[in-house]
Amino acid sequence: MAEDLLDSYVIETVAKRIAGDIVWSKELAGALRKWREMFNVSQGELSREMGIKQSVIADYERGRRQAGSEFIKRYVSALLSIDMRRGYKVVKELAKMFGINFPFIVDMRDFGLPIGVDELVKAVDGVIVNSFVTERKIYGYIVTDSIKAILSLSGLEFYQVLSMMVNRVVVFTRVSSGRSPMIALKVAPIRPPIVVFHRPVKLDPLALMLSEVEGINIIVSTKPSEEDLIKGLRSLLVKS
Repeated sequence: MAEDLLDSYVIETVAKRIAGDIVWSKELAGALRKWREMFNVSQGELSREMGIKQSVIADYERGRRQAGSEFIKRYVSALLSIDMRRGYKVVKELAKMFGINFPFIVDMRDFGLPIGVDELVKAVDGVIVNSFVTERKIYGYIVTDSIKAILSLSGLEFYQVLSMMVNRVVVFTRVSSGRSPMIALKVAPIRPPIVVFHRPVKLDPLALMLSEVEGINIIVSTKPSEEDLIKGLRSLLVKS
């Protein structure tokens, strides 16, 4: 289950990077053609995947039609679907190039609309352990395997992950006491407003003290499994 979620996170992130590159390009038509050719997909194959005529694809790639956000999303999704049947050969290479294939990130998503801490608490069957409750809104989440993070996280990757924490809740699974994550966040230049510890064996007093000093809410999730925890978090995507 965890590996499936990781693949989903990587695939979605790659899709967003591709779509962003197309939208940002000064020559949108050329960018569409560039990505199709990078995936080694013909216009005919892509048109069949999208359920439209090949001439329509040609018109967009020649600039005769102006691609909107919905068409770009369908275009990129079709490329990824074709690549999926080929074993995600291109996606895997792009994930390496973009530096987003972190083995310790189990799942990561953005909400359509920001949510409050009370909604998050309900979604993860959580308990706030602090003397305060943040009023900051949350725009997404990252689920991190604490053990894998400790074993594999390099200095460069640490700063890359920090950049992803802005306005997101960071969820730590396989936590023993929460001490190590809170010490790491104490020295980090960027800190999340909320962290969730999934079924810690025992919450370390130092972890709690650091959260109080740094103004980071700790939520202890009582969800029975990692899969249940992620289902709860993903339920917020529908509500938002």
